[in-house]
Amino acid sequence: MSNFTTIIVDDERLARKRVRRLLALEPEFTVVAECGTGTEALAALREHSPDLMFLDVQMPEQDGFDVLRNAADGNSGNLLPLVIFTSAYEDYALRAFEVQAFDYLLKPFDDRRFRESLVRAKTRLLQMRATMPVGDAARHPAERDLSSAFKNFAARRETPDRIAIRSRGRVVFVKLENVDWFEAADNYVSLHCGRETHIIRETMNELESRLDPSRFLRVHRSAIVNLDRIKELQPWFRGDYRVILRDGTELTLTKTHREKLESRLLMGT
Repeated sequence: MSNFTTIIVDDERLARKRVRRLLALEPEFTVVAECGTGTEALAALREHSPDLMFLDVQMPEQDGFDVLRNAADGNSGNLLPLVIFTSAYEDYALRAFEVQAFDYLLKPFDDRRFRESLVRAKTRLLQMRATMPVGDAARHPAERDLSSAFKNFAARRETPDRIAIRSRGRVVFVKLENVDWFEAADNYVSLHCGRETHIIRETMNELESRLDPSRFLRVHRSAIVNLDRIKELQPWFRGDYRVILRDGTELTLTKTHREKLESRLLMGT
């Protein structure tokens, strides 16, 4: 029977306990360390070279991304296990996959979702072992250079081309080019994509700061529009305009945002 060493990193004791309990149901996985801080996690990585790491995103002092970054910077020759991020927020999912995370579990995840991820991890680890050169039999089976894990992260685009959406306990990605417009609703934003609507837990200001201003523009305090979806502008009153999208949706362009939109659409800038 294969044996895969595993470390659990989470600043919440109950969260670590639950992951350990679920792992106890899988005899092929052995927990070699539990860590409540990023510093402990770095030490455990150096000491155990685990096959698998469950890594919480939000932790004090060093979050999950800091752990990986510091491990890469301080130990360029060391190696990284498969990483399954855990978090109560979907906002970090895209960043997680940009640093080559194997999976992303949204808290509170159920037993079935956890086991599904573990089965996939086991399959990947067995594939790695099967393809190892004979002379490397004693080396870590899941080894990857830590510095390569941050290659994409360090060079990632300032503006994303996808956005992470929490859906039924999973994270799905929606291409921004498919979004017609965004609508604010308190601390949430609705993404209107044709007949589909998705909800993300983020403020309009936070979202706007991450979007490409050459493709998306704020037309109202509660609306950001995909410029490619605009069919026409119609004068309204008091300096406002009606923005007509290709699908017939009508939005209000306030005077505050009119100058920017006019310059983009009419002057081609």
